[in-house]
Amino acid sequence: MFTKYLQDVFKVPLVIQLTDDEKFMWKNLSVEETRRLAHENAKDIIACGFDISRTFIFSNFYYVGVPFYENMVMIGKHVPYKKVVGIFGFTGEDHIGKVSFPPVQAAPSFPTSFPHLFPGGLNPRCFIACAIYQDPYFRMTRDVAPQLGYNKPSFIESIFFPALQGEGGKMGSSDPNSAIFVLDTAKEIKDKINKFSFSGGKDTIENQRKYGADLEVDIPVKYFGFFLDDDDELEHIRTEYKAERMLTGEVKQRLIHVLTEVVERHRKARAAVTDKMVDAFMAVRPLPNMFS
Repeated sequence: MFTKYLQDVFKVPLVIQLTDDEKFMWKNLSVEETRRLAHENAKDIIACGFDISRTFIFSNFYYVGVPFYENMVMIGKHVPYKKVVGIFGFTGEDHIGKVSFPPVQAAPSFPTSFPHLFPGGLNPRCFIACAIYQDPYFRMTRDVAPQLGYNKPSFIESIFFPALQGEGGKMGSSDPNSAIFVLDTAKEIKDKINKFSFSGGKDTIENQRKYGADLEVDIPVKYFGFFLDDDDELEHIRTEYKAERMLTGEVKQRLIHVLTEVVERHRKARAAVTDKMVDAFMAVRPLPNMFS
């Protein structure tokens, strides 16, 4: 959603890398399953409303080749083994596929990896919107870029959504109650927020009225920070909740409404995404109007 905002505001081409090979190397999945997941990921991405005339989505298994592979090799040659171990913490138990993966993640930062988009001397700078866990990859990329004659990519990092159970919990598909998923039903969202979202409110109405809520640990308030567009309403909720004038149940009901709207909008958009549309976004093609 944030990346779509950047594309809309700056009217720029967007390249989206689906790392199906990374899933294969880090998880106990078959190549066929990682390809299927990449295809499903593409549907979710397209449902966000990206402009097909400015967007190229690719999967590593299908796209990587010359000259993308040339950039991978050059990056790999210029990053010493001890440095990549220091960055990513690889151990002697890790297979060499993991050690060889960082150049695959780095190569899309350079325009020559996409000659169908940036032919000849076209050398735009790369700006990456990513989650904070990807920071090591692109710090490495910035270090190596000048050695290869490329511009350093810039990046902006997002923080993680906390798990519904609280900051100390782990959010992931292994625990379906740890997160809200984009294909959850309205009932599932309601049940998860009411039953599992950690509250900074007190154990009784009396104590809530007396002491107010601890906003530093309250998960619904943290989720409002991501999904509530009205800053004035967000500040009102924070003030009233902390000052004992708003109860946990009221806050959760408002969050249920906000998240249900977001997810339902996404579900409807995703249902309209066909396999043919995925193929169109992933077709290796020029984007003649990508800067206009």
